[in-house]
Amino acid sequence: MCGFAFLYQPGCGTDVRQARIEAAMVALRHRGPDEQRVEAGDKFVMGHARLSIVDLAASHQPMRSPDGHHLLAFNGEIYNYRELRRTLAARWHFLTQGDTEVLLAGLCLHGIDFVDQLEGMWAFVLWDMHEQTALLCRDRVGKKPLYYAARGGNRFLCASELPALRRLDEQDWVEDVDGLADYFRHGYCLPGHTTWEGVKEVLPGHWVRWRPEAPPFECPYWRLPPPGSGAAQDDDALRETLTNAVRKRLVADVEVGAFLSGGIDSSLVCALAQPLMDRPLKTYTIGFTDPAFDESRYAEAIARFLGTDHHRAPLAAWDQQRLDTLLTRHLGQPFADSSILPTALVSELAARDVKVVLSGDGADELFGGYQRYQARAILRWYTRLPSGLRKLAESALLALPEPGAHHSRSLLKKAHLFVDVARRVASETPYTAPLMFHPQAYAGLFPDLVHRGHRAAGLPEECALDDLDRMLHADALVYLPQDILVKVDRASMAHGLEARAPFLDHKVIELAMTRRAKQHLRIGCGKRWLRNAFAGCLPRDTWKRRKQGFAVPVHTWFRGELGDQLEASLTSHGGFIDVKEGRRLLAEHRAGVRDHGYRLWMLHASLSDFAA
Repeated sequence: MCGFAFLYQPGCGTDVRQARIEAAMVALRHRGPDEQRVEAGDKFVMGHARLSIVDLAASHQPMRSPDGHHLLAFNGEIYNYRELRRTLAARWHFLTQGDTEVLLAGLCLHGIDFVDQLEGMWAFVLWDMHEQTALLCRDRVGKKPLYYAARGGNRFLCASELPALRRLDEQDWVEDVDGLADYFRHGYCLPGHTTWEGVKEVLPGHWVRWRPEAPPFECPYWRLPPPGSGAAQDDDALRETLTNAVRKRLVADVEVGAFLSGGIDSSLVCALAQPLMDRPLKTYTIGFTDPAFDESRYAEAIARFLGTDHHRAPLAAWDQQRLDTLLTRHLGQPFADSSILPTALVSELAARDVKVVLSGDGADELFGGYQRYQARAILRWYTRLPSGLRKLAESALLALPEPGAHHSRSLLKKAHLFVDVARRVASETPYTAPLMFHPQAYAGLFPDLVHRGHRAAGLPEECALDDLDRMLHADALVYLPQDILVKVDRASMAHGLEARAPFLDHKVIELAMTRRAKQHLRIGCGKRWLRNAFAGCLPRDTWKRRKQGFAVPVHTWFRGELGDQLEASLTSHGGFIDVKEGRRLLAEHRAGVRDHGYRLWMLHASLSDFAA
């Protein structure tokens, strides 16, 4: 797991390119604290920051092909590299024992089609020095990041993170209004886009080819199958496939640990990993002082059940400095998921002992774990009620003050959220991703952005899927890579920690998608197939416990100092936010009328100084 940067710019001096790549490497040092190297030519420069996981003493990057024609910078892990190496050995004399040279050999011998054989997570740039062509590629679901910009016909730059990319660029960055509109709707950018004009993200499952005097050409090599694709498999197939995915992700020349929240997903990954190890698995969790949000006792119970070597750290309050660092030094654009703070804290805790952790990410999107899927199913019944009766019931419910407790602990809070979701869902056809605001509220807060925004790439043009299937499919295409995977990558790599997600093995994904969304749901809960297949792996209480997720008590934080900071920021720099409406939202929250915590967090995150 690493970071890299590349700049092609023949119109400037070698010293200018060198200064820019050195600045980019400083910005990427957290991703690769073990080694930083740079390779330069007469028109280009490429840098790599390495976190050594496999073949620790060799596999230096950027890596040149033996004939000197190609130069590779690679971020990620190829889990089946040993098998691929055996098939390539007849035509390639290997000098190292790692996955980087296997990737280089495969690309040189087979071209971009070689990525079809890869199992793992990756982002890479391959520079062809004879053809003067850059080939960029990102893994199937977007676990590893890769951004690029083509400036005119003769300047091209790419990097693992936006702050590093910005340091390569000689021109000032201007906000992309459509990207900001997407952010304020969803809390993140839509796939392929950023909040900066002309700065693009390589789409998951795509490659991009660029050559001078031509626009970048982007092409998919893998598409997420929709729910119900292929013949449904049995429980044995799921057990075997997920266990193999965990086994592959334990391959490393360093010790592997795991995140353990106490929920189903991380607990199941740990339960499958522990028997495959010759020592107690090191597990890590975060606790909150607010008991309504604290799951650490459940994690500790699972750790005792599995016999792991468990570690816990508390998160007592919000940390403005940590948030600013994550946003400006690692993300480089607004990001509204407040759980990035505890994710960074648990990553810092784990990085004291290990370089690699397993995580449970992806299970909710693939196996129907979110409560919004339950809400969508209930909506089918709810929308059949007379509209007058619905309005009466909603008005009576919303007249009651909204509790600040997590919705898993409050039926009234859950009812408030259902009404909120019902109103937002009714206005969005077809479903793309969860909305932060009802369109009417959005228009009040962001009047200049109402008709702005990008279209999500990769979603079906027509609603061939039913509403639940489309929701599951869209979440895996949009919410998963743009929120969950961004959060985990930046928070973990901020501390030089590699996170591996067995649920996002492409064979597990394709298996999960053989079932329709409704087949993953049962009354009151999701993940029906997981529950059936792995019932004996975890205590019964774990399967019964209400889903909570990695929620943060932002509702409390905004009633104190953080609320004061937001009010001051709105006054000094409201941007596209209607200041009067933003203050009204904050006042309503502080008065306890409504819990706008996560919306206020989104406003707060947008006001950071990304140019600093």
